[in-house]
Amino acid sequence: MIEGLRAYPAYKDSGVPWLGEVPGHWGVRRAKWLFLKMDRPFRESDEVITCFRDGVVTLRKNRRTRGFTESIKEIGYQGIRRGDLVIHAMDAFAGAVGVSDSDGRGTPVYAVCEPRAGVSGQFFARVVREMARSGWILALSRGIRERSTDFRYESFASQLVPLPPPDEQSAIVRFLDHADRRIRRYVRAKRRLIALLEEEKQAIIHRAVTRGLDPDVKLKPSGVAWVGEVPEDWSVCALRHRYSECLGKMLDSKRILGKHSLPYLRNTDVQWFRINTEDLPVMDIAPDEWERYTVRNGDLLVCEGGEVGRAALWSGHAGVYGFQKALHRLRPLRDEHDVPGFLLYVLCAAAAARAFQDGHESTIAHLTGDKLRAHRFPFPPLREQLAIVKFLERAGEKIDGAVADTHREITLLHEYRTRLVADVVTGKLDVRAAAAALPDEPVDEAPDEPDDLTPDDAEDLGDAPETDAA
Repeated sequence: MIEGLRAYPAYKDSGVPWLGEVPGHWGVRRAKWLFLKMDRPFRESDEVITCFRDGVVTLRKNRRTRGFTESIKEIGYQGIRRGDLVIHAMDAFAGAVGVSDSDGRGTPVYAVCEPRAGVSGQFFARVVREMARSGWILALSRGIRERSTDFRYESFASQLVPLPPPDEQSAIVRFLDHADRRIRRYVRAKRRLIALLEEEKQAIIHRAVTRGLDPDVKLKPSGVAWVGEVPEDWSVCALRHRYSECLGKMLDSKRILGKHSLPYLRNTDVQWFRINTEDLPVMDIAPDEWERYTVRNGDLLVCEGGEVGRAALWSGHAGVYGFQKALHRLRPLRDEHDVPGFLLYVLCAAAAARAFQDGHESTIAHLTGDKLRAHRFPFPPLREQLAIVKFLERAGEKIDGAVADTHREITLLHEYRTRLVADVVTGKLDVRAAAAALPDEPVDEAPDEPDDLTPDDAEDLGDAPETDAA
């Protein structure tokens, strides 16, 4: 994509710290000479427009079905037209700057700017986003913390910005649009690969914990819908017949006196196959309560709420840790019959099959102790449980490695895109010839799809009133 790109033949000092040297034929002007601040009344038919951190400015409904739209009616909207440069005053430091793709209305926290003749809003949107990436906007802000920053039109208007000739602005936009489309396609393809790998892993788990490792084994009905058939020598029974279950201690901040403080695990600390032990809160648990409310190596912790059934093994941790009432602690009734590692994979398969859903999507799901103990699961002989766990650990390591490699590739693509935009909009690379040689391409549909964005890119607080957004 950047093969053959070279620097410009001559440069000059821009006098702008974040910009450095610019091509000798570029100008450097204050933004106020390039844009006209708009203060349009909105039309009743106008829909709400939102400015996102990834630079997309579009109708809010294209990406969000929730937000603060109703709360800003009393403050009032302003009209936004397609092609306007829109700057989120309190989120510009994070890249919330772009050109609107639609007519609509937006919160007063937006600076709405109409480009003058010979000025490309798309080019300068990228320029301002580079000002944000370099930390320049944050340094200019009067606020002292994130989301109390204040980059309004007056701040933007006073900034010196690079000014290439109009045809060169267009060439830069054309080149970067082309590069962005290609990178987004790469990222989407890699995210699809990750999804396929995760599906493959789940299929391997499901088959192993319901059919075992012998493809020729004789099967029998399990009587459990999500399980299907199981090997003839397997047991299928309620969890209470194989494991003890205990919910943790309810948090009561008034009773935390510091006499018997222990770190304790919360629902959010238990993710699939891993448990967070960093920055844990503390809870008073007296020594005579440790047997009931603390964990030991080999315990299986299961989430009672949130993503019900999410589970992980407690293993290899020194010290005494308590656990919250939002977690179930499972222990085998007889160690010679069951290994918790196998049950962990069974729970993973059950959750993927939605076995813990009660059919009421409008209510908050909870996996109570009674429900969990009553759930019926397959249980092979101990030796087969151990073999299945070993097989799934090896298979999981291979797939997890491939997923991690693909995530790293996505990160590198994002870094490449960031560096490319920075070098091109500041004149470090000359893309005029490359842009002229590009084929005409249709614009990607569904620009609102955040599947190729980082979490920060997709953040939107733009519909919030000024008083709420700080």
